[in-house]
Amino acid sequence: MNQRSAISKINKNGLLLVFPMNNQKEPSSLWREFFPRTPLRWEWDEDGDNRVGEMWHLMKDLSDCRKVVYSKWYKGRATFFSREVFVASLRVLQNQSDLTGNLSRTSKNLLETLESDSPLSTKELKKLNELQGKFNEPEYNKSLKPLFSRLLVVGFGEVDDGAFPALALGSTKILYEDLWLESQSLKLSQAQQTLDKAMPLGSSFRKFFDKILQELPEMDTECTTSY
Repeated sequence: MNQRSAISKINKNGLLLVFPMNNQKEPSSLWREFFPRTPLRWEWDEDGDNRVGEMWHLMKDLSDCRKVVYSKWYKGRATFFSREVFVASLRVLQNQSDLTGNLSRTSKNLLETLESDSPLSTKELKKLNELQGKFNEPEYNKSLKPLFSRLLVVGFGEVDDGAFPALALGSTKILYEDLWLESQSLKLSQAQQTLDKAMPLGSSFRKFFDKILQELPEMDTECTTSY
């Protein structure tokens, strides 16, 4: 289990969760790719499976390597995209809608902050938007969720953020400007073919992606191509 082999597996599949959900085969994950016959057990004591910790550290190392893209995408779970599938996903999402169109004011403020300065720690992002404290935690999490699901925000490395290192967040447009621009010039038909391969109809990833599309505000019908 190393960075090179993990990137190869992500590129082969198009996208992967880091850890499986309830040890199910679907959707696919890096854990199952590396350890197909080993159920995941969250054991952090000295008798626990040290591969869980090793996978956690690998996730952090991969998040800012730029060879794959990290997001808390699928149902808020850690997800890695190949660059190709990330670009294709952006293209289809952007064809459907203005991705900021029906965001809440707080979501827009968080995005604007990250577009001004990326990456930022959770602590910094909360402070700049006056969302510190337990009282504001639900609003922060609720507002960040659509930014991840619409691929407007990505995870990018770790920062010292108190007692433990924390994931840094950044604007996709800023940190992956090359992929953002590539998505705008990619042919829609090509993007759809890429997604059909990585997220076949009926798969968990495809159902989630289609749900995101349904929640987006519609563009003018003359400008929208059905997906």
